Amino acid sequence: MTEITDFDALREAMAENSGQPEGPARNARAEELLTAAEKLNVPLAVIEALGHQLKVYNYSSEKGKMFVPFARLLRMWDERPEDFDEYETHSLHWVFKWVSAGMLDQPHVPLASIEKWLGEMEHRYRLAGHSERAVRSAEHSVAAHVGDVARAERAYAAWLAADRDSMADCHACELHGQGWWQAERGRDAHALELWGPVLEGEYTCAHEPHTALASSLVPLLRLGREEEARANHLRGFRLVRAMESMRGAYAEHVEFCALTGNEARGLELLAERPAYFTDDGHPQSKLDFMSVVALLMDRLTGLGLGDRQVPGPAGREWTARELAPHAREVALALAARFDERNGTTHVSERARARMARQPLVERLPLGVRSVRQAPPPAPAAPAVPATGQPDLPALLAEARRLSDTLRPGAVEAWAAAAAAAEGTELDPRDRAEMADHEAMSLGPEGTGLFERAAGLYADAGDPGEALAARARGAYVRALAGDVDGAVAMVTGPYDEVLALYAADGTGIRQTASVVMSRARILTRRAHGAEGDQAALAEAEAAVREVLALVEGRTGEDVRLAARVAEARAMLGELAGLAGELVRAAELFARGAAAFVAAGLPWFAVEYEARLASLAHHLGDMAEAERALRAALEHGGGRLEAPGRAQLHLQLAEVVGGRGEAVEAARHALEAAHWADEAGESATLGAWARQQLGGFLLRQGRWAEAAEVLESALPDLTAETHGDGAVVQTQWWLGDCLSELGEHRAAAERRLQAAEIARHWPEQHDHATLAHLAGESLGQAGLAAEADQAYARAGGLWRELGNTHGLIRSLRARAWLALRAEDGLGEARGLMADAVRECEAAREAATDEESRQQLVAELGHTHRQFGDLLAGSASEDAEGAPAREVFEEALAQVVRSAEVFASLGDGALHSRTGAELTAGRLEADLGRPADAVARARAVLAAYEGHGGSEAGGGEGEAVRARRAEAEQLLRLLAERPD
Repeated sequence: MTEITDFDALREAMAENSGQPEGPARNARAEELLTAAEKLNVPLAVIEALGHQLKVYNYSSEKGKMFVPFARLLRMWDERPEDFDEYETHSLHWVFKWVSAGMLDQPHVPLASIEKWLGEMEHRYRLAGHSERAVRSAEHSVAAHVGDVARAERAYAAWLAADRDSMADCHACELHGQGWWQAERGRDAHALELWGPVLEGEYTCAHEPHTALASSLVPLLRLGREEEARANHLRGFRLVRAMESMRGAYAEHVEFCALTGNEARGLELLAERPAYFTDDGHPQSKLDFMSVVALLMDRLTGLGLGDRQVPGPAGREWTARELAPHAREVALALAARFDERNGTTHVSERARARMARQPLVERLPLGVRSVRQAPPPAPAAPAVPATGQPDLPALLAEARRLSDTLRPGAVEAWAAAAAAAEGTELDPRDRAEMADHEAMSLGPEGTGLFERAAGLYADAGDPGEALAARARGAYVRALAGDVDGAVAMVTGPYDEVLALYAADGTGIRQTASVVMSRARILTRRAHGAEGDQAALAEAEAAVREVLALVEGRTGEDVRLAARVAEARAMLGELAGLAGELVRAAELFARGAAAFVAAGLPWFAVEYEARLASLAHHLGDMAEAERALRAALEHGGGRLEAPGRAQLHLQLAEVVGGRGEAVEAARHALEAAHWADEAGESATLGAWARQQLGGFLLRQGRWAEAAEVLESALPDLTAETHGDGAVVQTQWWLGDCLSELGEHRAAAERRLQAAEIARHWPEQHDHATLAHLAGESLGQAGLAAEADQAYARAGGLWRELGNTHGLIRSLRARAWLALRAEDGLGEARGLMADAVRECEAAREAATDEESRQQLVAELGHTHRQFGDLLAGSASEDAEGAPAREVFEEALAQVVRSAEVFASLGDGALHSRTGAELTAGRLEADLGRPADAVARARAVLAAYEGHGGSEAGGGEGEAVRARRAEAEQLLRLLAERPD
């Protein structure tokens, strides 16, 4: 480590340390710097080093260390105030607030000392001529902490009434504190109104909107504003994640997870910050943290997951059941220390209330990957009357009602009846139906049981139902893959039931069941015999036989109505196999409508989903959207998680395709949630999150999009999702990070995407990503790396014949070169290359539109060339060399104006902008008359172009140019001759 030998080196070292991450390492370095400052024998150096120490302590988990350096600073002020410059004098009074708040958060500091300190603060502020606003804010904090509501309300009113001055907290911090009090008093809507300007980014600071976002979570949930709560969690957690000093805000995000069914994410958050369990430097935030740890662990235990291993204090492994009492004990012990100091029970009461909170939302999907923590619900127990024995007749009646009306749950109802009937004599009909439905529940494994059911139906005197059971067994055999065996197996029952029906030996319901089973089997064979017209014709004939038998004869029989609906849909399936897609779509629609008309909308879901896919393929996006919405509506709560996820994801794609990013994001969010519920987080869930991130990005919700995309990325693989999805996700994530100012991270994402895209046959994406990476690297201050990325992009643009991309990469490299010492020569050369490339491409252009675009690019290049040259001389604008550079800059800008003039009115604003820049350069070169002439020419150019009455962006541009020209004229008029 370089030895510090002078004040400048000390200041440089402190500035460097300020930019380091919060935490003990930064604090330790501040302590080293104070030691170095003391060796310089410069009082102000020690003052600044103490102030630096105070700042890093305050923004860390070691806030309790603030008191010693502050006491020393205060003593130095009292002894020699002349040693403090204006900035350090202001800083000394400013940190009074930090120290008073810091004392409140340390239970070992007596309340009498805090009150005395508050009086000292008021006295010193009055002497310094400061408003009492900051004092009353501090008094409010003391009163609120001890639970003195009356005093807190008085101090709150006095705080707001006092004038704002240089000692008042920033607007963001003040609004957060005011909103916190309103929420504390149960006035959630008012709290959120106060926080609004902070949450919307109007007011910001080092810790805002971080804390306001965290504080807003529970009030938003209490008000039912779940979408805003979700967004604030994703935005806010991203801000506090890397800030060690924000344990209290971090705790509020864990609490949010515990109250919204996101226990798994809560555990992930705990795992990210193991030191938070044990850091003792700030007892108040440790109390907050351990309180919500107890809340989360109780929630897990209540869900039956008490034995799950969870993150906890280092040194041992913890289960949720073990960590809950430990966290509660730590939290209440800390609360008791505060209450002992304060002489009240307020802190303990708040802690107990917080730990006892109940979920505010059963399940709030967040979009980031999550695993459902609750075990699957146990199946409903059979109805048990007061006697304590299952009511078998009632169970049988309910099971028969459900199966006769094709209601969901029939199979489960028959299973409950069978369980209740163990050891009981039943008639063959009851036993037949139990065996039949048990076989249905077994799927391909139920073939043998269908035969048993057939025998029992025969014993019960129902030969038609016996044949139907055998036919169902045949269809199950087809589902298992043995289609030919199923065809052979169903032939006998089919022939027999037709003969029996003709002889009035069975009813239409049993006959239709056999005929439908045969149609299903033949349709399945048609699927396996692609292109076999004979198989298609035989299957279609079998389906039409169902319609001929049943249609018009259904009456009130739901089962028969379902046969008609299914047959219509099966004809659609066969039409699709025959390549008749429009007819297939029409038949699927008719089948789905028939199911709905029969009161069986959940059976329509499959066919609405198929119709949606067909409509999408046929380009009928309106019909695809209608069908998907209908499928979700008809399925309702009966839809299984995988199907629900698929439908929402498809609907997100369709809705997003017509530009409705907000609604599309909602469907993608639902898709991600249901994919997680289905155990498909890494497959379907990753797709959904990728799409959700894209839709959030389109809304400018950068932080939320980044959280979601980062969550999706580990699961996206080229093998499962395609490398295009991986590249797109990295690309979007790079865009988000760039908007968030995380330029180094954005560059990493863009370079990773470019590395994949470099292997693609088409290289446009590779070039674009390399160019974007250059932008991010340049913004991150990595000039050499940025130049390499732009050079890589430029080579690709050249190979692709994209002159615009090539020129822009050369211009970007020129600006980067200017940053280096003695970089003007290289920068000038790169700009000259850009001009030459543009001129050559313009001459070679084969159509007028391309030529016009290249002329405009040439105008912009000359303009940037002039700006670059003028900027290079601005720091040393005297002497002949500087004047020569200004003359060269003027020549480039004039040339820019001439090029834009050749494009006519279409480039008017670009031309006048160049004219005004030329005028300013001429003024700097001592040619006021020429500058005035240019300004007046700009005003003349806009005569007849409207003005204040002009609307939209065009009107704004006109007004801006006129204002610039008039300002230049005023400046020239004010200059002495």
